[in-house]
Amino acid sequence: MKKQKQGSGRGPVEQAVQYYLVRPRHLAGGGDPRYISEFLRASGWKDQSKTGVRLAFESPDRTVRVTYDPFNRPGGWTIQAKATPQQEAWQATLSSHVPAEIVAGITDALTRPRSAHAPNVWAPLHEQRWRTHHGEHVTAISPDGSAFLQFHQTGPGDVCWWAGAGTEHGMVWNATFTSTTPMHLVQAVSTALADPQPVMRPRGHVPLSNRIRTTSVSVLPSQLTAWQQARISAARTATWASNRPRKNTPAAGPYATAGSTHPRR
Repeated sequence: MKKQKQGSGRGPVEQAVQYYLVRPRHLAGGGDPRYISEFLRASGWKDQSKTGVRLAFESPDRTVRVTYDPFNRPGGWTIQAKATPQQEAWQATLSSHVPAEIVAGITDALTRPRSAHAPNVWAPLHEQRWRTHHGEHVTAISPDGSAFLQFHQTGPGDVCWWAGAGTEHGMVWNATFTSTTPMHLVQAVSTALADPQPVMRPRGHVPLSNRIRTTSVSVLPSQLTAWQQARISAARTATWASNRPRKNTPAAGPYATAGSTHPRR
């Protein structure tokens, strides 16, 4: 796609590109895996990607590994953590259509120090009016009924966290977290899942569903670059600041200066 044209005596002039802001975010499709991988790289994680595995990153302390494999079924994200004196081994698996912005809930959290506050997985969902059902399994369901998070228990010691989303065409994605997954990481996922803010997808990459609402936006390539760089810079700054007490730089919110918007449906 041609992004620049020559202005009369003024050099190259950018051409806006059409994107869509998609709601709800959990039905927006997988998105760009680099949203996750570039943040991990900027946070000091080691890139161990090899042929046959599209992405593979290892934490600086070598206890956690994040991989993304879209080629082999069922494909998607796998996050594995080794046992340590402070934490049992755990694993999370997220299928390839889980939006990158939701996967980033857990991967971004892995790069930050754990909060001193006790985690509450359900709180972010309740704040966004998700309905909670108590029974054999405790389940929170999104207001439109298209997504859920469940504490799934089939027997003594046989428990896990399970999340998923679907449209009128059926299930779109699912994610599971072993019972030993740290609660603050599960809460990070529930926070990203419940976030009412839309996510952005390029033209031709919006799933077909009557449960999706989109808004057309005109975006300059320089804006996209700036948003991407802001996220990467925030990761680098936070990594540098992690060794200095009382300092923290939050990630910049994307799309704050998106171009003209046009409601689509």
